[in-house]
Amino acid sequence: MTVDKELEKLSHSTPPAATPEARARALAAAMQAFDTAGNNALAPQGNAKGWRQSSIINWIWSPAMNKKFLAGSALATLLVIPAAGYLAIELTRNGLPIVDQTEIAGDLSQGGASKQPVATADQSVKAAPQLPPQAPAENGSLAEQSVADAQALQDKETPALAKPGARISEFDANDIATLTNKSEGSATALGAAKRSAPAAPGIAPQQQLAEPMAAIAPSPAPPAEGRVQMQLNPNRERFANAAASPIKSVSTDPVSTFSADVDSASYAFVRRSLTGGAMPDPQSVRVEEMINYFPYDWPGPENAAQPFKATATVMPTPWNHDTELMHVAIKGYDIAPATTPHANLVFLIDVSGSMDEPDKLPLLKSAFRLLVNRLKADDTVSIVTYAGNAGTVLSPTRVAEKSKILSAIDKLEPGGSTGGAEGIEAAYDLAKQAFVKDGVNRVMLATDGDFNVGPSSDEDLKRIIEERRRDGIFLTVLGFGRGNLNDSLMQTLAQNGNGSAAYIDTLAEAQKTLVEEAGSTLFPIASDVKFQVEFNPERIAEYRLIGYETRALKREDFNNDRVDAGDIGSGHSVTAIYEITPKGSPAVMNDDLRYGAANNAPAENADTARQGELAFVKMRYKRPGEDKSALVTTPVNDSNAVAAVDAAPQDVRFSVAVAAFGQKLSRIAAVDSYSYQAIADLAAASRGADTFGYRSDFLSLVRLADGLSQR
Repeated sequence: MTVDKELEKLSHSTPPAATPEARARALAAAMQAFDTAGNNALAPQGNAKGWRQSSIINWIWSPAMNKKFLAGSALATLLVIPAAGYLAIELTRNGLPIVDQTEIAGDLSQGGASKQPVATADQSVKAAPQLPPQAPAENGSLAEQSVADAQALQDKETPALAKPGARISEFDANDIATLTNKSEGSATALGAAKRSAPAAPGIAPQQQLAEPMAAIAPSPAPPAEGRVQMQLNPNRERFANAAASPIKSVSTDPVSTFSADVDSASYAFVRRSLTGGAMPDPQSVRVEEMINYFPYDWPGPENAAQPFKATATVMPTPWNHDTELMHVAIKGYDIAPATTPHANLVFLIDVSGSMDEPDKLPLLKSAFRLLVNRLKADDTVSIVTYAGNAGTVLSPTRVAEKSKILSAIDKLEPGGSTGGAEGIEAAYDLAKQAFVKDGVNRVMLATDGDFNVGPSSDEDLKRIIEERRRDGIFLTVLGFGRGNLNDSLMQTLAQNGNGSAAYIDTLAEAQKTLVEEAGSTLFPIASDVKFQVEFNPERIAEYRLIGYETRALKREDFNNDRVDAGDIGSGHSVTAIYEITPKGSPAVMNDDLRYGAANNAPAENADTARQGELAFVKMRYKRPGEDKSALVTTPVNDSNAVAAVDAAPQDVRFSVAVAAFGQKLSRIAAVDSYSYQAIADLAAASRGADTFGYRSDFLSLVRLADGLSQR
């Protein structure tokens, strides 16, 4: 029995006068015969899919279609069924190369290419004929079922993978691998692939890439010529995305408020990038940290009764002749070594597998050895490690037993994942166990980057740190190595743990941070230090704070003692620089307010001393262990101004050179016309005494940046 004859018989087997039940029985019998004939003719090997006539009968007898079928004309029946059959025959006669995708998926899931030769870019196959549009039908389509049967025939007769040189489509194994590697948006990517890839010959578009891509493993086969292979960026470093401080009009925003910052991580990271032959990520450059990286000889307070002294200088701006710089330097009281309080330190050390690099765990161990040698015999050290699970390596031990502490450090080995949250909890528990009243109780976290096990969001870890600092235990964060550094998280933890963040890229940096500046790192003289500057609208039209973007506070936060801010350690200095635009300068960016002039007019009985002021600087701080803040104020007036850049104090000029360099690396438009050579000249002329060579190293970085920027 041929298929053509069966179709002809089927078309005359359901006369219009017959009852619906009779027509259905006749149709079922005809389809049974047709299915048998089709399978015998099309799939003698027994591996074809068949017509699945039961689906057709179910479709006919569905409640919705039953009414339509009974009410409709018999002519519809005579047209639909033969059309589906003829469509299947037409597909079969063209010999289309149908591919069984389950075979491809099975081969690729074994981690390699398919068992058969894979298509190459320069080979081609016969194009599939255009199929007529298919009308949608409820609960399925007979035409789609016919296509499936035609596919079954081609699976047997012409499997694509059995023919060297055959090609499925332009979507090859590399495209599949690319989709498989996407952890997010896979549904979107898959949809785009279905729409954009040319249809594989003989497969309906809706069947293309129908199986979940996660089941298909990437093929190691090299990409075809002209195809770009997608690679993941191994650099996972994260930096806070903070926009540069804008120019503000004094008439509308006369007050600037920010938290003190004594971190130095940004400068060391910038140095690491430049010496490695690359310009730093602009987001990694925090200008205030670069300025405050260097020791300055600012005048300090005479005694601890008033722990801070402020010094202000107003000078011409080197990069803009129409503006001025207001330089404010704060120097903290330097505690004599003999009077430093006892220290209870917990080293919380990341020993995960990623720390197994020369500039990570080995450097970390050497750095902590330097610190231990700096401590006094009555100080206490504990060690907690984390890598998947936290573990106590050394319970609280007096530094008098130095050999025991150093031996515990030397035995540290890398391995495991990074469970930082659990380690933080364990470290704070040890610090509380050995708590020293009126002493320094601090956790020193040393890591190369992320906390990828346990509570890992910045907010979760921030909450943990905030809860523990109420016990009087502070946090210092030390970053090591490259490629995995989560600088954003380091800043968050340090700021909320009443501590500082540093980046250790060399043993010399460890010496600077943990030995030479141990006082400012370990021994705080004030907490929650805040600055507020109010500008006189009669003298100053606009201002811009250079740096401190991540330390900005609301105006009302200044007098709110519940708002956390930065800490300042023994002998430490804090420098802030504003670029200010005098009233009437051609550099003014904002127009005068039409309706604000009367409000800005000075009162007739205003204090003449206040009229001569450019700005008024206020600083709030809390002494260690106290909850109520104290206030220090400093007016800035004409007596603080110098007429030329060269007339400014040496340290002021050098810090301004550092500020210019940081802004240029950050791509701040204000210094676009100020060259690296000009920065180097300003720094060289103000280098002065350079005991440790930090300023000479800075000049080298400026020259490196100049060369790299001209590539």
